[in-house]
Amino acid sequence: MAVKIRLKRMGAKKKPFYRIVVADSRSPRDGRFIEELGYYDPLKEPAEIKIDQGKALDWLNKGAQPTETVRALFNRAGITGSKPQAPDENETGTEKEAEV
Repeated sequence: MAVKIRLKRMGAKKKPFYRIVVADSRSPRDGRFIEELGYYDPLKEPAEIKIDQGKALDWLNKGAQPTETVRALFNRAGITGSKPQAPDENETGTEKEAEV
């Protein structure tokens, strides 16, 4: 099953409001989804973006593919495609020995 992170359009005619959702790529745009990650309101000035960073990183690490628009929203929100890595123990041990 191919999983995508994409926008689900909501709101009235000419007043779009989007939810950022994880969905099977075969389901329709506004159809069934697996999980909601946040929302995007382009009508507010500046545009309002709210994304649960933990859930988004979890789905990205599971292999979910964001659409181009969602990838741009993630970049604006400061969410990268991978988890921050902790420094290796070998590197920190070498630094301590070099300081002494």
